Amino acid sequence: MAKKTSRPGRTLLIFFISVAVLYGLAALGGTFKPQLGLDLSGGTQLTLVATSKDVTPDKLKEAASIIENRVNGSGVVEAQVTTQGNRNIVVEIPGKNRQDLVDSVKRTAQLRFRLVATSGGNPVIASGVPATTTPSPTATPTGNATGTATPTPTGTPTSSTTPKTSEKTATPNPRPAPDYVFGAHKKPTSKATKKPTASTTPTATPTGASTGLPTTGTPTTAATPSTTAGASVNDPLAWASNPGDLWLGKFAQYVCPSKGSTSPIPDSATEPLITCDSDGNKYLLSKPVIEGTSLKSASYGIPQSSTAWAVNLTLKGSARGTFATISRALFSNGGRFAIVLDGQVLSSPGFDGVISDGTAQITGSFTESSAKSLSNSLKFGALPIRFDPDVRVEVIGATLAGDQLSAGIAAGIIGMLIVMLYCLLYYRGLGFVVISSLVVAGAVTYATVLVLAKAAGFTLTLPGIAGLIVAVGITADSFIVYFERIRDEMRFGKSMRVAVEAGWVRARNTCLAADGVSLLAAVVLYIFAIGVVRGFAFALGISTIIDIVVFFWFTKPTVTLLAKRKYFNEGGRWSGLSPETLGIDGRPAVQGLAGEAV
Repeated sequence: MAKKTSRPGRTLLIFFISVAVLYGLAALGGTFKPQLGLDLSGGTQLTLVATSKDVTPDKLKEAASIIENRVNGSGVVEAQVTTQGNRNIVVEIPGKNRQDLVDSVKRTAQLRFRLVATSGGNPVIASGVPATTTPSPTATPTGNATGTATPTPTGTPTSSTTPKTSEKTATPNPRPAPDYVFGAHKKPTSKATKKPTASTTPTATPTGASTGLPTTGTPTTAATPSTTAGASVNDPLAWASNPGDLWLGKFAQYVCPSKGSTSPIPDSATEPLITCDSDGNKYLLSKPVIEGTSLKSASYGIPQSSTAWAVNLTLKGSARGTFATISRALFSNGGRFAIVLDGQVLSSPGFDGVISDGTAQITGSFTESSAKSLSNSLKFGALPIRFDPDVRVEVIGATLAGDQLSAGIAAGIIGMLIVMLYCLLYYRGLGFVVISSLVVAGAVTYATVLVLAKAAGFTLTLPGIAGLIVAVGITADSFIVYFERIRDEMRFGKSMRVAVEAGWVRARNTCLAADGVSLLAAVVLYIFAIGVVRGFAFALGISTIIDIVVFFWFTKPTVTLLAKRKYFNEGGRWSGLSPETLGIDGRPAVQGLAGEAV
């Protein structure tokens, strides 16, 4: 059986291409300077003042813990959250332009799901398309003014103008795609769930009685809903189709708050809501159908076979059944479902299918920042106490003197130079491999810090710099173990070509075990530590992984290439592999690849 041929040149080429790609990703971030932490460059300080009457030290600490989880959602931002007195929480965020984190701190994450009755001044009923004409009070409401097929309520004769095409099909009415859409998260919606039961139940029943949604009030009569009093607010589906003149009048008089307003929007759990989204669009919404307390988990990411960001939600308890009923009804009639956070509409998604298991995925015009902010606010729940909406925000300076950063960088450079000098004197020619490997590891580490700063908000603090410096010694250990194994093999009479491969088999397991211990220590420290100590652990873990990458895909191929050079293979005086360096008298018979003397 032929032995697998090593191709160190190709390995090095792939490695350097990967490094170039890494720097390309860093360039896309728009900066080649790492993001520094509070201790080195300062940041933004927010002071939240509790306004609740029942503020206790335990509730204040719980609120501080939730806020810390929000701003440190990625684990590497290293924001500092402390309580001050009996009513204040002080949040210090690295960076002077982190508006996304500032907004996340201000949110109380009071999430509610409501049905959309009216948006932008037009009713949103049946097809989900704003009506362009107003039906007469004596006419039978159809829930659709778009000219598309519309089933009539139970007991009402079908109008002669109703197109017959909709009677033959059970597909939803055509409608413009909303900005956001609820869809199944884990598995695609089957074709069976996309067919409303139009044969037995009208797909646009104005009262919503056919949807099976539990109600606490008496719904209005399906055949002749009142255009004056409207449906009961306790029947959200019926009310969304027929809110009545009272609520429509309130909606017409409502004026959206100006952008940047910090005034809270009243949000009652027992009444409909008139509010706006961030773009100033008005909404008339039903009473809450699902509360945020029914949310089990939330996350964000890019789904498979997609390039757009999405937010994943999982509901618990009875909310799963309610959500299934809502999704079935709104998918059938094209209605919309508003996500309301702190009284403001984040989006009003439609449905692309029936969601029966309580696990949904919101897709649409998300950016990474907006998806992450929403996910973190939902995931860490509502604050146990209320705070003054007028949050004091100010810019703060670095907590350490400016020379601390210079001193930390200088310590790292001096330590690396000492390691390089020692290896050069001890290993001579092989010492250049150590120097080049350390330089490459430093370049890869710098690029990784830049990419993580943009992708995960990683901030470099003085403890983090210490973690990177400690990793220099870990990297040097790998070289020493490998080179000593090569020298041991050559003392037994093997050529450098053979010693490089034999020494690699024995050294790599030792190096992996050592790096594994360091990585395990970093993970444990990261999980159980708090504050800047987590930054040290994170930097140590990243550096350890980089050491493995450089050792396998740069150091080993480089040594293999040197072994093919006559000067190193024959043990030149300054190669680091001469008889004097190896500590043997003269040069013994050298074993070739097959073990014979050469």
